[in-house]
Amino acid sequence: MKEMCEIRAIVRPNRLPLLREALRAIPNFPGLTLTKAEGFTAPAGVGRRSVREELTDYTPKILITVLAEVAMVEEIRRTIIMICSTGQFGDGLVWTLPIGTMHRIRNGSDMLADNPDGSSPGEQPPA
Repeated sequence: MKEMCEIRAIVRPNRLPLLREALRAIPNFPGLTLTKAEGFTAPAGVGRRSVREELTDYTPKILITVLAEVAMVEEIRRTIIMICSTGQFGDGLVWTLPIGTMHRIRNGSDMLADNPDGSSPGEQPPA
């Protein structure tokens, strides 16, 4: 049974082209999913603001999701940090989550099984 993790990162949109290039250079990189997001940080020293400012101070971000085998997680995580770090507040976050189950929607096959197509050893996978 394969061990897989979900890697999530919230990054600045302007870092995406460099990040995409760096991740594609990793051998057998499995691909990623992007979600447009908005957020804010609350660094110490921010003074009291009006309600209007509180409701409109969101900064555009990108949420990246990668599903990868455990052996690849550290390299992917390091790449995200190296490429997306500017040293400023709001650079983002990266974290990992273990994956307990993962099934292909097309045919319901267990993607963590030794045979992710759902076939038994020696059996032809479903067409």
